[in-house]
Amino acid sequence: MATLSGTILAFDFGLKRIGVAVGNTLMRQAEPLEIISAATNDAKFVEISKLILSWQPVLCVVGLPMHPDGTAHEMTQRCQRFANQLQGRFGIATELVDERYSSAVLSARRGERIDDRAAALILQQYFDQTI
Repeated sequence: MATLSGTILAFDFGLKRIGVAVGNTLMRQAEPLEIISAATNDAKFVEISKLILSWQPVLCVVGLPMHPDGTAHEMTQRCQRFANQLQGRFGIATELVDERYSSAVLSARRGERIDDRAAALILQQYFDQTI
């Protein structure tokens, strides 16, 4: 991977919500940004487009869910497709990050939405793995 410099957006993809986090390659600190709850796929990409225009990321990171043993499950392929759509629509390099244990780290109270914090964990994991 070439050395990148600038802002990175991370996404915790879900069918109902997409958590978004932001960080930069200088500070290497991830921060929760927002939760996209649009009803349709097109509406979700409209919201993502606004974030791309506002933050001008050099890279997008998408969490890749897997079973604890590393095998794929139903959401694995959906997240890979979402990552491909991000790269194709916006022309920004996109990387997948194993998110197997990100939700275990976050314990939400009933009804609390944590998707943006999950995205921040995914991005922080990316920063920690790319020294």
